[in-house]
Amino acid sequence: MDKTRRRFSKEFKLKLLSELASGKSVPYLSREYEIHPGQINKWNSELKKYGEKAFGGNGKLFKDESKMAELERKVGQLTMENDLLKKAIMNLKYDK
Repeated sequence: MDKTRRRFSKEFKLKLLSELASGKSVPYLSREYEIHPGQINKWNSELKKYGEKAFGGNGKLFKDESKMAELERKVGQLTMENDLLKKAIMNLKYDK
């Protein structure tokens, strides 16, 4: 049994989600289009979160977002380390 990954265009996703918005249920759409309900919910979340930028293609938007989050975490970590070192230096100055 050869399983190939299906790809869905932005237009298809938006059409399906417009049907969802018009009142059709996720289980109904899942059966009609043979798509897992979780995938439909994921697309719906992406559309709500990113609006017109959703479904930009090849996950680039999410890779950029992931990289940005990683860099923000690193900046936070370095800020905390700097604060700790500043406090340690201040304590050493006043201990003498």
